[in-house]
Amino acid sequence: MEKVFVAKAYAKVNFNLKVLPVREDGFHNIESIFQTVDLYDELRVRKTENPGCQVVCKSFELPPKNTLTSAYQAFVQVAPCKVPGIEVELIKGIPSGGGLGGGSSDAAALIRVLEKMCGLKLSDMQLDYIASKTGSDVFFFMHCDKKGRGCALVSGRGEIIRKIKSRHDLHLVFVFPNISSSTKEAYALVDELLTEEKKEKYPLFRELETIYHLTPQKWTFRNTFTQALCTRYNEIAQILCELKRLGAPYSDMSGSGSTVFAVFSKKQQAIYFSNLLAETLSWKIVQTI
Repeated sequence: MEKVFVAKAYAKVNFNLKVLPVREDGFHNIESIFQTVDLYDELRVRKTENPGCQVVCKSFELPPKNTLTSAYQAFVQVAPCKVPGIEVELIKGIPSGGGLGGGSSDAAALIRVLEKMCGLKLSDMQLDYIASKTGSDVFFFMHCDKKGRGCALVSGRGEIIRKIKSRHDLHLVFVFPNISSSTKEAYALVDELLTEEKKEKYPLFRELETIYHLTPQKWTFRNTFTQALCTRYNEIAQILCELKRLGAPYSDMSGSGSTVFAVFSKKQQAIYFSNLLAETLSWKIVQTI
């Protein structure tokens, strides 16, 4: 029986996400903390006689070219050996279009599997090359630990990674509105926002790690995408207002949206808050650590 390689691809959340004006090459510089959370997709990978990478996903329709096929093709370019054809069964646990980095994490998880299949350990330079061909968030996931977990200060277009120690005393409650926000649309909205005279106040990049280690009540993190998407999707603004009204210590939108989250210092607070939201809101609620 053909061996099946199984890997988890964990979601990430952004604590602070400052987006700077578009660069000449079309990318944006960012300043953020990325941290993986317990939500994950699962990849089941097996070798096939057919060349290339075939992806099967029963719950979500993927385009022919996606982060998995792009990562596979880039891996073939850098691998010093013949890479087998593969079939990937993708079992989604991370909402698509939620700003949680699911597609990027899937790509990095596939590379870890391909390394095992081929008996390789790619260099950081090779991993960064694959990320450059796949997606900006992939850089972070490529530099997580062997289980795909980690926390880092992220800057540049996403390619400048400085690992920091993850906190394990934070408890998050996620709210998933019935909105799928594409990264392209989100950046277009941000570009409109950045052309206006309004200037939002963000923490300095060198302060982010210090703020991260404070209690959530003292966080001053902001997300450029939040204001931009709230102007387009009133439902996101409603959720954030409700979280604030109910007393969440800190809440914001993750990444380019549309997932909204609240952060707590105690697990019992998160569970209580999750149950309270489930009684008052129609949105899907997930409590995770």
